[in-house]
Amino acid sequence: MADRVTLQDIADELGISRNTVSKTINNTGILADATRDRVLKKAIEMGYKQFSYMNISSPTSVDVSFAPETGNREISLFTSNFIGNSHFASTMLDKFQRELCGLGYSLTMYRLQEHEIKSFLLPNAYNKERTAGIICVEMFDRDYCHMLCDLNVPTLFVDTPVTDFDQPLKSDCLYMDNQTNICCFVREMIRRGKKRIGFIGEIMHCQSFYERFLGYRNAMYLSGFSCPEEYCIIKNKEGTKTPGYAPYREYLKEQLQKLSELPDVFICANDFIAIDTMLVFKELGISVPQDVYLCGFDDSPESKVTTPTLTTVHIHSQIMGFSAVNLLMSRIKEPSLNFRKVYTETSLIYRESTAD
Repeated sequence: MADRVTLQDIADELGISRNTVSKTINNTGILADATRDRVLKKAIEMGYKQFSYMNISSPTSVDVSFAPETGNREISLFTSNFIGNSHFASTMLDKFQRELCGLGYSLTMYRLQEHEIKSFLLPNAYNKERTAGIICVEMFDRDYCHMLCDLNVPTLFVDTPVTDFDQPLKSDCLYMDNQTNICCFVREMIRRGKKRIGFIGEIMHCQSFYERFLGYRNAMYLSGFSCPEEYCIIKNKEGTKTPGYAPYREYLKEQLQKLSELPDVFICANDFIAIDTMLVFKELGISVPQDVYLCGFDDSPESKVTTPTLTTVHIHSQIMGFSAVNLLMSRIKEPSLNFRKVYTETSLIYRESTAD
């Protein structure tokens, strides 16, 4: 065997695919625990050295000094939406919980109802006395988020309401890199001669949607092109708070029917908006990619099976989970730290919706 052990060497020894070994070593994707353990054991046995960030000799890859010596051991998860398997946060939270367990913490999920958010109510079962920290996912009501920050409990937000027009949250915030690969995509489309590029997505829905729009806008301006208003469908049907449902598709259809001509490319704020756009296109007799290219964001499972498959930006959800644990644990250990914004890497994936 060569001196330098490769992923293919490990795969050949175990009789499995190189992709499975890569997912294990880089801690991305979803694998059965038995498979992960088997790959890691073989990798260590063969002397593989290029682990992404995991400390294989420890039950957790987070600094073990974060483990609580005494006192509160519960982390509360606050969310306003159902987080299904298609949501990037499901994989992130799986990693987050596994790391927490290795440190001796438990995770309790609270799904907040609309009336609780409007009335600034905490969940009935929430107990501040036993709570070491709070992680918020899909919490986009600005006033409620500020209220949570005032509880004086170590808090981490994974994505936030749009913060550029308000006082910043007194909390650590974790985001995926929302701009770099949007910029790369715009530049590549322009290189291909696709210079009329638009954006679809309610940009005030959350900070990530807003930043993705900024990435598109900045890339267009820096490349010497404008962002025509008619190509930017950036609002929502009045009274509809969440994109991705029938009223939003009605809004999309209304806006698309107003266009005198289609742009060459539409960038969508996430994959679900892109899929909604495809459904509306089908009603209107518009074909992807023949009539217009389409790009999403998230690399959801649906993006791989829709017809055509969707060009998108992959979120490394498990790396976000790892980062979330480190941010929240360091805040618990040292509450006086300056508040931090952390962005994790994303990757651009080309598929059939851009003729790739």
